Amino acid sequence: MTTDIYNSDLAIHAGEFLEETLEEVGMTQSELANRLGRPLQMVNEIIKGKKSITSTTALELEDVLGIPSHIWLGLENQYQIVLAKQKELELMQEETKLVSKFPYADLVKNGFVKATRKAIEKVDELKRFFEVAKLAQIPQVRAYQPAFRVSSAGNISHEAIASWLQAGRIEAKKIQTEKFDKKRLKEQLETLKNLMNLADINKSLKELQKILNSCGIALVLLPHFKNTKVNGATFWLDNDKAVILMSLRGGFSDVFWFSFFHEIGHILLHPKREVFLEDGYSDDKLKKQENEADNFARELLIKDETFNAFISGKIFNKTSVLVFAKEQNIKPSIVVGRLMYEKIVAFNNYELSALRDRYKWSEK
Repeated sequence: MTTDIYNSDLAIHAGEFLEETLEEVGMTQSELANRLGRPLQMVNEIIKGKKSITSTTALELEDVLGIPSHIWLGLENQYQIVLAKQKELELMQEETKLVSKFPYADLVKNGFVKATRKAIEKVDELKRFFEVAKLAQIPQVRAYQPAFRVSSAGNISHEAIASWLQAGRIEAKKIQTEKFDKKRLKEQLETLKNLMNLADINKSLKELQKILNSCGIALVLLPHFKNTKVNGATFWLDNDKAVILMSLRGGFSDVFWFSFFHEIGHILLHPKREVFLEDGYSDDKLKKQENEADNFARELLIKDETFNAFISGKIFNKTSVLVFAKEQNIKPSIVVGRLMYEKIVAFNNYELSALRDRYKWSEK
């Protein structure tokens, strides 16, 4: 008599094996019931697959038929797993309707999921990527909820933002940092700011990452995903490790540095339990925190008093901007970006727009 258990995608109840065993040993269901001291109906329901084999029944079957209890329980367990997989497959078929909401191509391009044309395989990959049992649960997971609080204006995809956040979280876990040190971070602010003056942004980034790592912050640079329209985000992996996640959207140097120090502002000013995404919130509390981070970045890059003195001269040309930027030891693009943002000069000012350089990023 064989007692091997084979893994299968077919749901075979242990009752079928019991029926075959009884035939092999020449025992009726009624006799088995008597030997077990159980009702005949119970034995019949097990054989018909209507009743599960419990650990107690498995031990009793071992006593009567000589087949170890782990065999009966293994068959029962395998049967239940196969049934669960069948139900999961049905759910996954239903969730294929959700796949189009996610930036699957961007996730493939950046190595987070495997390339496939089969929708059901995409569901499986996305579940693994997000670490969820069902895609429908993603908005309920605390780590991804901020993505669904962003305004839907401008073709924003909440699922795309959630994907970008999770990709950043995965990358951040790979980065080794010291324990978060708020005092050290404050001491390094001017050094971080001065790095914008290096000729090669990729050299700046290496130094940024080195300094931030020593402060307990992982800096993750992740390309912009379709329909995210997010420049940066801040969150914590634990109390000792903060994460600044930056997209490469647009590439304007002034946008990068303002966004970077905006995220630094969140780390220094706001609770660790929050996930901060730049702009787009309708919640008053979150908008207040965004404004505070904006003010922090603006004041760090150019103090309001100094900027107001500059604009009081009402001379906004290439020469005046270059001179002022040199005095402040910042990139000219920072000055131009603020002038344009505050609508002191127009965005189509050709002379000043030429000072807004774009960064070119090295591949990973």
